Amino acid sequence: MHTSPPDDAHLVESPLDSQIAFEGRLLVVRTDRIRLPDGNEATREYVVHPGAVLIVPVLADGRLVLERQYRYPVRRVVLEFPAGKIDAGEKPLATAQRELREEAGYAAGRWTSLGTIHPEVGYSTEFIEVFEATDLTPVGRSLDPGEFLDIVAMTEEELLVTYDCGGLTDGKTIAAYFAWKRRRG
Repeated sequence: MHTSPPDDAHLVESPLDSQIAFEGRLLVVRTDRIRLPDGNEATREYVVHPGAVLIVPVLADGRLVLERQYRYPVRRVVLEFPAGKIDAGEKPLATAQRELREEAGYAAGRWTSLGTIHPEVGYSTEFIEVFEATDLTPVGRSLDPGEFLDIVAMTEEELLVTYDCGGLTDGKTIAAYFAWKRRRG
């Protein structure tokens, strides 16, 4: 079923001015004064992020390649698909190819775009380009200094059981699995 997009003009907020509240190595936090659709003013605080990629690597036997990595903000080891930040001037596919090789130790013979997700629309500009990688060849990992992670291969059933048991909580991985599953039919 295809429908025309609605006229969203009555929902749009317009920026009046913007200031940098914080600037770090990875993120910038901005505070904007905006005009609401009803004419009133409000403030929006948000993180400016350069964008990222996420890869759904699929082995020849159908198992999915994932990582287990300690994520400091949530103070736990998290199961997730390989992913990484897009470097300045880098195309998303080049980032995906680099991240798959560095983190998971694979090169892919075939890449398929699965779309874009916005993981935190309430407070971040981050977008994540999602790719499926197939025809995988092991090439060895080359982790960045200070990067520690384990690689695991799971069947879809194992992944879903892990989700059901609360062992898969990473939103980008859950969304990417959904996009991948929908693409496969």
